[in-house]
Amino acid sequence: MDTPDAATTARRLGGALEPVIGQVYFSPECHRRYVDLGFDASPADSGGVALPDGPAYMTSRGSLMGQVRGEVVAAAFAVFDPKVVVPGVEHGWTLTDADTICAARDAGALEQLERVLGADPDGRERVEELLVRASDGLRIGGRPLAAGISALDAPDHPLGVIWRRGDLLREYRGDSHTAAWVDAGLDAVQIGLLTELFWGLPQRSYARTRGWSDADFDHATETLRTRGALDADGGFTEAGRELREGVEVRTDEQMRPVLDALGDDAEELIELLLPWGRAVRAAAGYLASGPHDLADRDDRAAPS
Repeated sequence: MDTPDAATTARRLGGALEPVIGQVYFSPECHRRYVDLGFDASPADSGGVALPDGPAYMTSRGSLMGQVRGEVVAAAFAVFDPKVVVPGVEHGWTLTDADTICAARDAGALEQLERVLGADPDGRERVEELLVRASDGLRIGGRPLAAGISALDAPDHPLGVIWRRGDLLREYRGDSHTAAWVDAGLDAVQIGLLTELFWGLPQRSYARTRGWSDADFDHATETLRTRGALDADGGFTEAGRELREGVEVRTDEQMRPVLDALGDDAEELIELLLPWGRAVRAAAGYLASGPHDLADRDDRAAPS
């Protein structure tokens, strides 16, 4: 597999896995379990997809690393304003503990998957086999969320291994992406603005969900213009597009151990996951469209 093919396959695998695993953040079953622990209910929906309560999201995802301080969670999440994450997590630890909310997260995610896919969807055993192969022996140094998941046993459920290993791969790529943009000399607000352009989203829309202010965006925009990444209208320059694409390429490169483990079976895993992701989206278990749907596009082209 040459480098361009590997990069495209790495992105497509991430896209195919995303709705199957990322559905945990939109699962009504998770939201109900978090309410039982004292968190607020889902505050709103997007196209019928229930959005998560902020502190519940931060505390549940942060629990993958154990009962750590909010500053640690903010550092691991990387793209969120710590002024939002830290109090959200510290509030969460007044309501529950890491083991309890992590168990609620697992249970809610698996309940939604079983509701949508059934306990034994087509290809289950093969997907499990390939995800185990892809994630066994991954080096987790410098990857805090992936490291936390690697210490957790798989839930006792027919989809438990798929859920755990899929979540590990999802966070492994996320941790790798953080390392890539930090290495590129970008900060959290700058990568958010560049990513919106990269995905074709309205400016200051997706990045705003990370808690940043207009003053933060103004400063980041001016810094990116000075660097030559944005033009006077706030759009990509050629150098800016290359900068953002370079972050994605370096992320893809860090997925090489996963692709090497899968070999020629990587495409099979993608094709098995795609109908599961479509079913989850159709059931409003994940956003109907978005930046992670590359794997489900007919042209199979990498974003530019």
